[in-house]
Amino acid sequence: MSKNNTYKEKRKKSTEFEKRQDYLEHELSIMKFKRWRVHLPFRDFHIELEDWVPALAATIGKVVMVTAMVAAFAIQFGLSPEFVAENVRYELLIAGGIFVIIFSAILNPRANLAGTHGPMIPLIPIIAAAGGHPLALGILIGVFGLTLSITKGGSKLMALTGVGVRGGLLIYLGAVGLIGQITKFETWASNANTSTISFVVIGITIFIYAYLARIKKRWLAIPLCSAVAGIIAFAMGAHFEFTTEPGLPHMNPFWWWGENTGWQLGWPDFGHYIAVIPFAILAVAMWSPDYLGHRVFQELNYPKKAKDVLMDVDDTMTVASIRQVVGAFLGGGNIASSWGTYMIPAAIAKRPIPGGAVLTALLCVLAAIFGYPMDLAMWEPVLRVALIVGVFLPLLEAGMQMVNKHNDSLSAGTCIFACAFVNPVFGWALTMLLDNLGLIGDRDRAKELSLKEKLIIPGIMFLVCIVSLALVGQLPGIPGIF
Repeated sequence: MSKNNTYKEKRKKSTEFEKRQDYLEHELSIMKFKRWRVHLPFRDFHIELEDWVPALAATIGKVVMVTAMVAAFAIQFGLSPEFVAENVRYELLIAGGIFVIIFSAILNPRANLAGTHGPMIPLIPIIAAAGGHPLALGILIGVFGLTLSITKGGSKLMALTGVGVRGGLLIYLGAVGLIGQITKFETWASNANTSTISFVVIGITIFIYAYLARIKKRWLAIPLCSAVAGIIAFAMGAHFEFTTEPGLPHMNPFWWWGENTGWQLGWPDFGHYIAVIPFAILAVAMWSPDYLGHRVFQELNYPKKAKDVLMDVDDTMTVASIRQVVGAFLGGGNIASSWGTYMIPAAIAKRPIPGGAVLTALLCVLAAIFGYPMDLAMWEPVLRVALIVGVFLPLLEAGMQMVNKHNDSLSAGTCIFACAFVNPVFGWALTMLLDNLGLIGDRDRAKELSLKEKLIIPGIMFLVCIVSLALVGQLPGIPGIF
């Protein structure tokens, strides 16, 4: 590459632009990230003020999601709350200290950070009841995920998902998540005999978010709305205290997988691997709509010329798979996926992956060591508002932006219906098949597809999803085998 084409040569100071947005979009358009090459701060990318937004949102989201996942496992195996706190700390160090900084910031900034696979949390009791072992599950998810990424299956499925299906999926995920967070916040406030708090906090959040959208500063929504929510809730009498003290977790895999220490399960045997096969297949099948939504969100917020900074679906699957195997072996309880609480705020802030990844790694490590930030991030007012304005409202808005044609609205409506009937995996797989066959949506697009693209690939994907869902009892009215 000649010197005239380097990022450093093309970069301009922010003062040379009339608007901050113009500067950020210029930055995105001149960066050219290479797959599996060393990238360095200030040589290949800069760290800006806006990078703190996805970093804060990602750290809050990480603490919350990993806590929910590890707690779900702990309940099934009779483990203590102290075990949960210890494992969450460990996971923050694994994510921040190893994978975020090495992979997403340095080696491949087109791979989104490997986060937590939230849709798997409700399945954990079923996995445990089926005789599943967390380590066996983690290893198989990693193996199946690497297979999909090596064969470029992730990017192919993304290309075969029509605009209407994408929009419908985002609308459903955004709307259901939004309603769920508000309901949980109201339940918490009611149980604490402070019902007014949820009404006041959500009401003020709506006004702040609307104003930020009007002045085109939505990237400020997470830190500002979360801070305001916490201050208002505390001022209105909500109870809060710091309980997690500074320290470091156990870092010996043999301690975590001991029969009388850590998970108290020992190492998995062959039967454990057999028990988790359908769950591992389902977890990887559920990756595609998740990754698709994150990539589409970037495309909607980045300038058209910024093609060299967009998330690579297959590379993100590769990193998530490696992170899954290594994290599980070390003793972590996380199930990996694309990190949504990072990607969505980063796209809104018009920032590429690596700058915020450096800050996310730093915040995760500091939160794990000091302990106290974990308490703040998990406090209901802060947590719920951060997820509402940082993840679910933007998802809902992005989906609505995509559905602007009559044919697309038919596909989107069918996708929402199918998602509500079973779950987003079923909704995405079924609607992609119907859309590509030309039964709904854009028929002209369907005519341009080959038989392989129209029927074979979507059909196989639909069958895999149906069989996996049926085996684990996720289809309405059909009892699961496991």
